[in-house]
Amino acid sequence: MLTNEQRREQLLQLNHEAELGGGIERVNKQHEQGKYTARERISKLLDTESFIEFDKFVVHKSTAFDMEKTKYLGDGVVTGIGKINGQQIAVFSQDFTCWGGALGLAYAKKICKIMDFAIENKIPVIGINDSGGARIQEGVESLAGYAEIFYRNVQASGVIPQISLVMGPCAGGAVYSPAMTDFIFMVDKTSYMFVTGPDVIKTVTHEEVTKDALGGAHTHNEKSGVAHFRCEDEDDCFERVRELFAFIPSSNQQKQTPKLTSDSFSRKNNKLLDFIPNNSKKPYDMHELILEVIDDQHFLEIHRDFAKNIITGFASVGGIKVGIVANQPNYLAGCLDIDSSIKAARFVRFCDAFNIPIITLVDVPGFLPGTVQEYGGIIRHGAKLLYAYSEATVPLITLITRKAYGGAYDVMASKHIRSDINLAYPTAEIAVMGAEGAVNIIFRNELNGLKGEEFNKKKASLVENYEANFANPYRAAELGYLDEIISPEITRQRLYQYLKALENKKVNRPERKHGNIPL
Repeated sequence: MLTNEQRREQLLQLNHEAELGGGIERVNKQHEQGKYTARERISKLLDTESFIEFDKFVVHKSTAFDMEKTKYLGDGVVTGIGKINGQQIAVFSQDFTCWGGALGLAYAKKICKIMDFAIENKIPVIGINDSGGARIQEGVESLAGYAEIFYRNVQASGVIPQISLVMGPCAGGAVYSPAMTDFIFMVDKTSYMFVTGPDVIKTVTHEEVTKDALGGAHTHNEKSGVAHFRCEDEDDCFERVRELFAFIPSSNQQKQTPKLTSDSFSRKNNKLLDFIPNNSKKPYDMHELILEVIDDQHFLEIHRDFAKNIITGFASVGGIKVGIVANQPNYLAGCLDIDSSIKAARFVRFCDAFNIPIITLVDVPGFLPGTVQEYGGIIRHGAKLLYAYSEATVPLITLITRKAYGGAYDVMASKHIRSDINLAYPTAEIAVMGAEGAVNIIFRNELNGLKGEEFNKKKASLVENYEANFANPYRAAELGYLDEIISPEITRQRLYQYLKALENKKVNRPERKHGNIPL
């Protein structure tokens, strides 16, 4: 029988063995590639000494292909709980030093166990992905393991925040778990995601493409929109995750906690007095307006490199955490298109799921025209944003800074789809379309036959008259579609006052299983 001292020594030895992962040589190789190990990542991400590990000594039970001869304590994934900024979280971190991080049944059960713990205890779950995919030697058991994880991703959706950090390869079926989480972080040059790799693509379609070009951080942040954050390195990634957790709650049941700020809610925005150009065709950077009205100019932009014609991100106003959706006149004139509609709809639904008020800043001339958009399904995709806003029950505040034309006016959180507070600057233009296009249609017969100077003079007069009557916010205000027309310097103060007034908003929706969003 072992003595107590021998038992303690045995525990120390097993702990040491588990913490070595696949061994020192593979750890060194991981470092040579500019990557941390699974445990180092947890240590750098979480608050100091807050991590408590689960299932440290789990091993697989497979005997196929001589698998019983190779076992690693922990089975290639590190799981447990810890804290970020004092907020409790659950985490799993895939260990590439063990079979290239390949997933087997015991490995999957560990992940499922920590996800179940997170759901039951209403805490966020973070998955750190660095895996070559399924453990082929375990066959269908590996596939079963993936499906069990996918199922839990869906059960957790809208209940607890789910964050994915892609720190290395994430290929094949492995990509679908991150795809169902709320936010995906990728690292330049060391992480990639794809369903089929370059070799398969070359065989099937004869295309030649590198892993990075096919599924690297640059590709998924700028082109596909699969990822939300592109990080310079792993340390930058951890900092960005910690920043995100300053704005999001632990679960859909947690009441909002104030964000500390010394920035007075009544601070005047004098910079905005002449910020909106007199020429309605002249662009401006909506980022500048956002930074002017939020606390401490601290704006965490989501999907920064994707669909730049719309801006989404988190901030706070007077300590009240908010989501911001804003058209960007500096890019495609702020038009809505397929990508921007999907980007904004996804963000609106996250904010609504986790009780984060939404501020919408509107300067939109309409939907982007063209066959590419129509053939790509702009009708269906644009409807996603309309659906997301109409479904939202969180406080909704809309500010029209300039253009709000046509169907895009309706879609961008108008009063008619139940935005709570609708504001406008005196520079706002609310109409079916721009003055010139409207005149061409309404006065087609009157202008027909006129030529040269006579045509130009008549059209200019009609355009001027249309602008005077319709290219302003007062007609909408007369009809009650705007609650207030405000001078720009009081923007921050008004946003704060309305956010406070809406703190106890509660909406009862018709009973149903779920709606049928136009996916």
